[in-house]
Amino acid sequence: MRTASETDSTDGVLAEQLLRLTRRLHRIQKHHLEPLGITPAQSRLLRLVSHYDGDEPPRMADLAARLEVVPRAVTTLVDGLEAAECVRRAPDPANRRVIRIELTDTGRATLRRLRNARTDAAEEILAPLTAEQREVLGGLLNALTDVPMERGC
Repeated sequence: MRTASETDSTDGVLAEQLLRLTRRLHRIQKHHLEPLGITPAQSRLLRLVSHYDGDEPPRMADLAARLEVVPRAVTTLVDGLEAAECVRRAPDPANRRVIRIELTDTGRATLRRLRNARTDAAEEILAPLTAEQREVLGGLLNALTDVPMERGC
């Protein structure tokens, strides 16, 4: 049985490994997104807007709440995606003070390219693992990500 000190040391090493992996994943994803002219944050927003496709387009406040960021951060992301013609701002027909964010055809095409870039990034980072190791890692990540908010961060 491990002592509390050994457990703390192991947990600290694991936490550091997870942080290093997160940074590496971010760098690799950013590298694969650069040719598309999209940042990882813009990619996340674009994917989120696409989940509303077919439904009523989201409001800026909806996007900020889902992304857990301040509305100003969403405004900046939407500005960049609008400049790239991936999204457009549209007035809400029921309340002209509300602006909704709609995906454009260019945005849909960009999403297809983003999916390919994300797949390439995942293949790059997972390349050292066997199929069995990937399956084990998937189970471990599910165990860590499915922790309720009150127990996790």
